[in-house]
Amino acid sequence: MTATPAQPYSPLTRLRRGPTAARAAHLDSPARATRAALDTLTLMSLPLLIGVLTLPAAFAGGGTRRWFGGRAESQRAEAQAAKDAAAAAFYELDTAQRDLRISIDTITAVDDSPAARRAVTDFEALGRRIDEASGRYINAVDAHDLDRDDLEAAAANRARTELTAAKDQLGQVKQELDRFESGLGPLLGKAETQLARLAPAVERARQALLAASNALDAVRASGLRADALAARLAALGPELTKLNQGAGQHGVPQTLERATQVAREAEAIRAEAEQLPERAAEIDHRLVSLRTRAQALTTRAGQVDPVLSELRRRFSAACWQDLQQVPQQAGENVRQAETKLKEAQAARDAQRWPDATSLLSTVRALLNTTDEAVSAAGDRLRRLNAVQKDPQQEIDRTRFAIRDAQRLAMSGRSTPEPRHARPLDDAVARLDRAVTTLEGRHPDYWHFLTETEAVRQSVARVVGQIREERGTPGH
Repeated sequence: MTATPAQPYSPLTRLRRGPTAARAAHLDSPARATRAALDTLTLMSLPLLIGVLTLPAAFAGGGTRRWFGGRAESQRAEAQAAKDAAAAAFYELDTAQRDLRISIDTITAVDDSPAARRAVTDFEALGRRIDEASGRYINAVDAHDLDRDDLEAAAANRARTELTAAKDQLGQVKQELDRFESGLGPLLGKAETQLARLAPAVERARQALLAASNALDAVRASGLRADALAARLAALGPELTKLNQGAGQHGVPQTLERATQVAREAEAIRAEAEQLPERAAEIDHRLVSLRTRAQALTTRAGQVDPVLSELRRRFSAACWQDLQQVPQQAGENVRQAETKLKEAQAARDAQRWPDATSLLSTVRALLNTTDEAVSAAGDRLRRLNAVQKDPQQEIDRTRFAIRDAQRLAMSGRSTPEPRHARPLDDAVARLDRAVTTLEGRHPDYWHFLTETEAVRQSVARVVGQIREERGTPGH
């Protein structure tokens, strides 16, 4: 008879084999064996009995699932795989939504255009679909405990179906989110560009303010007050405060615009401050120069009366009547200029630079007017002397201009264009009429001179028109 291999010893086998091998040798019948087993159990304490009754569970590995067969475990595994896939889709969608939220926040921080507002609305609608898909996933997870020991195959199959459907819906919403994100490219690019400009723009504004402040300090050290520039710089203080508070409080576009304006104004203040010593020196120079000019014009204005006297003596009234008021007007202009010069000097002493500059411009205009009037009297006498001595020179000069224009009008043509020929013919007739004014005892030489000048101007306009039409450059 072949010996039975020894079995591993355990409490369960000991209970089955009996308390001792010797005792079991006497149990030679089923009845005796039953009685021996009962005797043994009687002798055991109650705690030991409770332990023995729980031994099958301990033998199964302590807390592991019971084995329900291959189909149930296969369905459980498939359901768990569906759950893992749904979880991955859920976290992928959640991550994408968080990333896209950052993009939307970037756009809204910079852009308030209709396109940006529409993007926000569309993102909120997507968020509602994301919440719906996420809710379906969470409900499916909560509804099925795949770790239950007594999970049935049908329950595992239902869990797999619901989790797979939840995963598919999450995936569909993720595709919508991806398409939406791809359409945000232009808006996001514009927003990121502005954000990239923000920090440098703010820094430029701060540096410009610092440079302006340093320039003002240097000007004051030279003895110039620059009060107006200091007031302009002080007015930028609240703007700097807003820049320091940041775009989060005031908005990116507004902060960019503010930084640009502050930098521009501060740069202007700095430039004016640096130019202030030179400006002061220029004003001092102009004061001296205009004062000297006013004195010279006073002397020249005194010479107008002799000129007018000669004009009255030698020429008809038409040649000098318009110059009668020149001496009086010249004197008045010079007196006004001298008064303005005193005011300009006071403004310069008070370092009111804009006032001083404005007053000096007024003085210059007054002296220019006076200079022209005084010069006109002398120039009138000179021209009248010349035409009285030889009027033919003025006539020849004008006829030459007319003939030159006529040759140009006929160049390359058998007949001139009427629009060119007519004004040239009128110029010839006008010159002839002007020449006739020289006849008589008291010729109106001034009328003759103004007419010949007008004829030459009209001829010059025709020449310019011809050259423009033919595309040829002027002489």
